[in-house]
Amino acid sequence: MKSKKKYLSILFCIISINQLIAQSGSKYIQIGGGAGKGSEAAVISAQKDWFIGKNGKFIVGTGVRFTSYFGKDIYLTTAPAKLSVEPANVDSLFAPKPSISSLNLLIDLGYKLGDYVEVGFNIDALGFSFGPEGSPNFISNAKVKSVKASPTSPNILLVGDNDRGSLNSHFYGRVKVTEKIGLNLSYQFLFNELTTSSKIQTVPLGSPNDRFRVKSSQIYAGISFHF
Repeated sequence: MKSKKKYLSILFCIISINQLIAQSGSKYIQIGGGAGKGSEAAVISAQKDWFIGKNGKFIVGTGVRFTSYFGKDIYLTTAPAKLSVEPANVDSLFAPKPSISSLNLLIDLGYKLGDYVEVGFNIDALGFSFGPEGSPNFISNAKVKSVKASPTSPNILLVGDNDRGSLNSHFYGRVKVTEKIGLNLSYQFLFNELTTSSKIQTVPLGSPNDRFRVKSSQIYAGISFHF
């Protein structure tokens, strides 16, 4: 009996996936950039969306996104949630010109307001980061020390401050100006991390730390090419 239920469950999953793939959809490449206080980002993504539901109004999509983050005079603070929840445990890295690039899988959920207008949300889920090693200043208890640091990798979406690495997310609105071209305007929110070459933060005792994060809000504009 259990075996039959197992096979029925597998069959149901296969049917559900086939139905999703059979729905109408859209493939596109999007190129754009964002800017905010002290930071900028260049973004390229390739994505596949499926239009599901009775009238094909709901959007479920996935793809890959490359994000290259640049900042000026950026303070990154203690990243692990178990430490950052307590202000007394938060130390900083001061990076004059951080440069962090990431390549991540993304998840997209949206809704079609009409034939040419879409709104939604997408977020990076899993990937890796890379970039040059730098020499930011570690700041703790008013003491400053130069350290070596490089982008944290891998990147993993774990919800809120439990996230690890560099992740990008968008609340977006998109308008198709032709069948092949769309314009996108988004609120872009970035997590970017550096990892020091050693566990430089030693307070509190028993929880040494080498990961430091900056959160950035940006306005993003992009153009998408559909095929």
